[in-house]
Amino acid sequence: MSTPAKRKETEEQTGREKKKVKLNEARTIAVQSNAVAGPSTGKRLGGAIDVEKFAEARGFEIDAMHKAMKTASASSTQRVWQTLPRHLRRRAASHDVRRVPLRLRDRARQEMNAVKNKTPARLTPKRGKDKHLSRTETFLKRQRDKSWLETHIWHAKRMRMENMWGYRLAVTPTEKSFRPSHRASVHGAILHDASYQSIIQLQGPEKILRTLLDTCCDLQGPGPGAKRFLPGARTLDTHIYEPDHYPFGLIGPASIFWRPIPAPSKPQTLDVPQDPTQGPTTGSQKRGKGKGKGKDSAAPPSDPDIVLRTVWIRTHPATSEKVFEVLRTSASLALDAARKAAPDGTQNDELGVELEDLSGQINAFEIMGPKSNQVLKGALSPVSQDPREDFNKFWASMTDLQTSGSIPRGMIIGFKVLDPRLKFPPKNAKPSPTVASPIIIPSATLAESEIWGESTRDSLRKPRYKKKDLDERRSKNLVPGTTLTPLRQDDRVPLLLIQRSIERGGTSDDLSLHGWTLLLPAGWSMPFFSSFTFTGTRVGGQRERQTQAFEAGTPYFPRDYPLCAPYNAYAEAREAEESARWARTPPAKRPNYKRLGTRSPWRANWGVVLGVEAPADAELVPTQREAGESVQPWLLRGSAVRELVKRLLNVAAPDRAAALADEVKSLRRKRSMPPLEATPAALLQGALVRVRLTPCTRGRPQDLALIYAVDDTEAQMWRRPRSDEERADEPELESTKPPPESIIGYVTTGNFSLSHGEGIALGAVPLLRFLELGEQAQRLGSKDLLVKVRNRDGQQCRATHIEILEVQ
Repeated sequence: MSTPAKRKETEEQTGREKKKVKLNEARTIAVQSNAVAGPSTGKRLGGAIDVEKFAEARGFEIDAMHKAMKTASASSTQRVWQTLPRHLRRRAASHDVRRVPLRLRDRARQEMNAVKNKTPARLTPKRGKDKHLSRTETFLKRQRDKSWLETHIWHAKRMRMENMWGYRLAVTPTEKSFRPSHRASVHGAILHDASYQSIIQLQGPEKILRTLLDTCCDLQGPGPGAKRFLPGARTLDTHIYEPDHYPFGLIGPASIFWRPIPAPSKPQTLDVPQDPTQGPTTGSQKRGKGKGKGKDSAAPPSDPDIVLRTVWIRTHPATSEKVFEVLRTSASLALDAARKAAPDGTQNDELGVELEDLSGQINAFEIMGPKSNQVLKGALSPVSQDPREDFNKFWASMTDLQTSGSIPRGMIIGFKVLDPRLKFPPKNAKPSPTVASPIIIPSATLAESEIWGESTRDSLRKPRYKKKDLDERRSKNLVPGTTLTPLRQDDRVPLLLIQRSIERGGTSDDLSLHGWTLLLPAGWSMPFFSSFTFTGTRVGGQRERQTQAFEAGTPYFPRDYPLCAPYNAYAEAREAEESARWARTPPAKRPNYKRLGTRSPWRANWGVVLGVEAPADAELVPTQREAGESVQPWLLRGSAVRELVKRLLNVAAPDRAAALADEVKSLRRKRSMPPLEATPAALLQGALVRVRLTPCTRGRPQDLALIYAVDDTEAQMWRRPRSDEERADEPELESTKPPPESIIGYVTTGNFSLSHGEGIALGAVPLLRFLELGEQAQRLGSKDLLVKVRNRDGQQCRATHIEILEVQ
């Protein structure tokens, strides 16, 4: 029997030494002293012993041995790899015996075998075994109140996720990636899974579809039936309004493109419905279905009244249901108008329009940046049997194409590629800087793709081969790392490649971002996504997508679209979240908005700045209530807003309402819409315009910052050149807070711009107040319009230049 190790009394013990002494004490068996056992008799043991007396005499030793065994087993809570020094401990050592020193490998092997030897399945209790859910069933159960994208598992491991618009979407990466993501969009490539965007399919006679879309699309610029869009070689970026309600009833942005018409096919007419009086197909009948003749083919235009055409409309998920209802209403109006205009004896009353929601059938990727061309060229492998010369010329030029901004905006390219897993891992193409960018002309032949066919999409719903099958084929290659040779049984995936640009256009000095939108059948997101990310392409979420629009100086939906329903839902959610966070913060650590004079800290009150509502702290007089009921707020937006405001500035103030009404009436007459019911005065008073704000000296406007109007005296002090002594008075000008009655608008998006190196903001002000700012600038002989901006939690009012936000 060994005695416990004696502790050091002269010097302090280290933690390792204390642990070692404690372990030795736990493994030591206590021994009975001679004083307790009695003096030795000196006699020899006999040939027999009494068991009971012997056990009683050795009772202490037996009990001590049992206690030592228990304490030794209880104290042995460390595995072998945990006994190694700190610099040798690795996570791999916990499951790899070769990571452990040779002298400890036998013990480590025993510990690992003990972990692997689990209880056999036949010994587990059978209760609840039938209720056990598989991994797939568990994932489906978690999607009851939301939907997952096909790349959800990849994003959930690397990004912060939130529930938005009925989906579980990635917001931003968990790593610090704000600046790297911006650099990737400007100098490299950044990828975003936009499969949550909804696609609505319209199918019917070309003439009916053109009339249908004209009644609900933006009236500024060319319509969906223009010659540049009708062949199906380009997309139209527009906005959807309620039928015949323009400029009221804004719903949201949309992208519209027609299915190209193949030349050799024969004309095809619509089927005659059983009930001619039922009109267009309702959403409950056709939403999510794909039955019907002529789904996979189109016909050349012989007679626009009977030729079947197909249109896809990509919308934001927050507006998909409303857009579907608007299209159904527009279809009814268009069919009624066609029946009334048709002469007697014709069968135009038997024509119909089919609406179908293709959500979940088509996925989309947005890849932005100058290197997006090389990423696509390296990851995608078109089939070698494509007979189109236009496509072969385009694909050969993708390697040397410096940026997709050098080709026409909204250009569509359709083609078919091999399974990207056959070429994995991909390699980016290397461009030649000396080669000039070729001239690419959009054409209907170049835009043809089999992805329009429903039968083609259904056949590709699930890849024919799993990844393990392809890995097994790859393992049989004689040279490791070589790509697989395509077989006849391998899948061929049809795609649509659409040019995408984020820019203000015109003479703006803002950043312009160019890239592509890739449409692919459902079930193929992960094969393509893995190939794109393997090349080093960064992946962005909703914040990165919003930052791209902010750096380019363009509005982002829905946060920069005040007065529409999705913006109101977004504002309510932000108000609830920020007010709850403010209530949880201690009073000494949160801003006192009442003392700061912030009237509405959580939400922009557009009714007050438009003058149709009274502030919450003011009494509402009857005249204000009557005026508020007769004025309908609306957002004046479009590519012609800047020119319209210039024309209104040259008109006398009493005649501006009539001039604005005439402009709106002329746009409505272009689409054969009935006269507007709103009066010119109410139309002018309810108009809200979006603006761009740039601080004169310094400052960074934030979201929900207040925009103030300044009088002529203060505006002249900011505009004139000042000496160094006068510049010292700037803090006094900035600390001068205008009264609450001077609030003319709010900032919808504000931050520090990495491309400009200063703070900028996007906001909105009433059209009447902006015209007053223009008059002030004319009186003072200046071209720049001046306002003051104050953050809702700050006290400094910064002088800021303001201009109309015009987006092409």
